[in-house]
Amino acid sequence: MKYVRFRDPAGAVRRGELESGHVHFANESYALEDDEIDVLPPCEPSKVVCIGRNYAAHADEMGNDVPDRPLLFLKPPNALAAHGDTVTAPAGKERIDHEAELGVVIGEQCRHVPESEALDVVEGYTCVNDISNRDDQREEQNWIRGKAFDGAAPMGPVLATPDEVPDDATVQTRVNGETKQDGSLDLLIFSIPELIAEITTYMTLEPGDVIATGTPEGVGPLEDGDDVEIEVEGVGTLEHSIRRP
Repeated sequence: MKYVRFRDPAGAVRRGELESGHVHFANESYALEDDEIDVLPPCEPSKVVCIGRNYAAHADEMGNDVPDRPLLFLKPPNALAAHGDTVTAPAGKERIDHEAELGVVIGEQCRHVPESEALDVVEGYTCVNDISNRDDQREEQNWIRGKAFDGAAPMGPVLATPDEVPDDATVQTRVNGETKQDGSLDLLIFSIPELIAEITTYMTLEPGDVIATGTPEGVGPLEDGDDVEIEVEGVGTLEHSIRRP
């Protein structure tokens, strides 16, 4: 199943089931792309735990070695943006990049989860764009300016249950209709169970928290007015645009 979190015409926040391009809640049905509803991020995370360099080819294109354990950093709730939003990048920066990623949505509070039980705490999957301000990322170690600015984590448009997403699902970015990234989950260095086990060794994950699992090779710059599509096979396509002041 696929679920959409949205604000209905009366202003109430709902979660409906997506079927054939329509969102169904109670006795109502809305077209996903209809202006009648506002599509919201599919969950309300207390944090987004991001994984750096989890594809060998991406580490290589950035001139970095593959880490010997998952490279973790955080994005706070202010970084969330939704399907259809326009993300305003920090002003005066030379390079703002796209990074398509599978987002793992956590379904229950958990700590010290063994790999063998890790998938039991997963509610579903979504699309994430780990938008990156490279100017500041290169100048700092904690990547707050580079990764945690407002709108730096567009997410959605749906939460897909795990059965919808194949183990080798493709992960793609298209900018203005042109494919820029084309990877696959079977190229992840650290698997989803490994990531959950490692993260929960150090911190409690809450319901709705998201793990952004890393991006394949092909990251590149976004210009003012670009239309971005992040597609994960089995989930769908997250669409948003970029404003470069």
